[in-house]
Amino acid sequence: MSQLLSTVTVIGIDIGKNSFHVVGLDGHGAPVLRQKWSRGQVEVRLANMPPCLIGMEACVGAHHLSRKLKTLGHNARLMPAKYVRPYSKGQKNDFRDAEAIAEAVQRPTMKFVATKTAEQLDLQALHRVRERLVSQRTGVINQIRAFLLERGVAVRQGFRFLRAELPRILTAPPEVLSPRMVRIIEGLAEDWRRLDERIEGLSSEIETLARQDKGCERLMTVPGIGPIISRVFQRLRTSRIESGEVLQYSTRLSPILGFVIAHANLDLSR
Repeated sequence: MSQLLSTVTVIGIDIGKNSFHVVGLDGHGAPVLRQKWSRGQVEVRLANMPPCLIGMEACVGAHHLSRKLKTLGHNARLMPAKYVRPYSKGQKNDFRDAEAIAEAVQRPTMKFVATKTAEQLDLQALHRVRERLVSQRTGVINQIRAFLLERGVAVRQGFRFLRAELPRILTAPPEVLSPRMVRIIEGLAEDWRRLDERIEGLSSEIETLARQDKGCERLMTVPGIGPIISRVFQRLRTSRIESGEVLQYSTRLSPILGFVIAHANLDLSR
C-alpha cells in the first residue's frame, strides 16, 4: 500500500463535515487511490506521503485544511466549485466529485482561490456578520412599513424619516392603530434599536482596522470610499485583483461593492 501511495502525484479531496473522499492520480493521470477518510485521518495519512499537488473546492473548512497541508510540504490549491463541475463525469457521487477535483486542479488555465490566513478569515467573518445584521434591519424596517400601510399610514421613504415619525405614529388613536398593533410595532422598533447597536459596534471595529491600514487610508482619500468599502478592497486583494485576473474591467467592480450601473451606460460588447 505504501508503495502504491508513493506513485500518487495529484490528489483530489471532496470535503465533508466528518468524512473526506479522496482520489489520487499517478503521473499518467490514472486513478491509483480511492478512499474515504475521517477528518482526523486526513493530516495523518498525508503527512506520510511524498509532496504532491492537492486540489479542493473552496468551501467551509477548506482554507484551514489548505494551510495545514502546506505545512506538510504539499502544494494545496483551492478552486471555486463552479469551475470544478464541468470535469465531473457520470452520475454525481462523492468519489466522482473528488476525481473531478483532481482533474481540474491540473488545468493550466484554472482560476484558483488564494488560501486565506486566520486573520483574513476573521476579517471576512466580521464583514459577513455585519452584512447579515444590515439585512435583518432592512427586513424589520420593511415589516414596520408594511404593517403601517395596512392601517393606511404612509411614511416618506428613508429609515431616518420612519424613525423620526414612529413615536408620533404610535400615539395614534385606536381607530387608526389598535393596541395590539402598537405593541407589535414597539417590539419591532426595539429589535431595530438592538440591531443598530450591533451594527454600530461592528462598523466601529471595521473603521478602526481601516485607520490602521495604510492601503485603506489611501483608498479613503478617494471620494465615495469609506472604511467599509476600503476594507472590502482589502479582502478582495487575496483574490488576485491586483494582477487583473479577476476583474478585467472597472465596470465589474461595482456589483461587488453593491452598486448597479444602468445597462445603457455599459459597453456590452466587451
